[in-house]
Amino acid sequence: MLLDTNRIHATNVTSYLWCVVEKPSPSEMSVLKALWSQSPLGAREIHDRAGSGQNWSYSTTRTLIARMVEKGLIGRGDAHGLAVFAPKATKAQVLSAMIRSFSAQVFDLDEPLPASAFASSPLLDPADIAELEKLLAEKPEDEA
Repeated sequence: MLLDTNRIHATNVTSYLWCVVEKPSPSEMSVLKALWSQSPLGAREIHDRAGSGQNWSYSTTRTLIARMVEKGLIGRGDAHGLAVFAPKATKAQVLSAMIRSFSAQVFDLDEPLPASAFASSPLLDPADIAELEKLLAEKPEDEA
């Protein structure tokens, strides 16, 4: 299975429907990690958690957030008159799509690497690993 290098397949866990989403860049992953740990967050909070450690200006963080909304990686809402943002996919959904893409593009594998390979990651808790295993075991619609 060949995948476009700029897009990856992700699945909606509740409906098991596969869709194509933009692959997050390293900068976008920093924002997603901040939002996975707590969301929704305002732009300033995202900047404090993800951008300041990378020496981004606040305007850089705002631009990145706007692009992530356009790409469908995060959603925008309002809370008490402030714009707030939350991820549109779980950690496991994004990571399973990235693992599938990596397995196919780098190793020419038809099947993704096993979720157990990531069990020692501090990013994943046991529930994330269980969801990741479930997602990696599913077949994308175009392979079924």
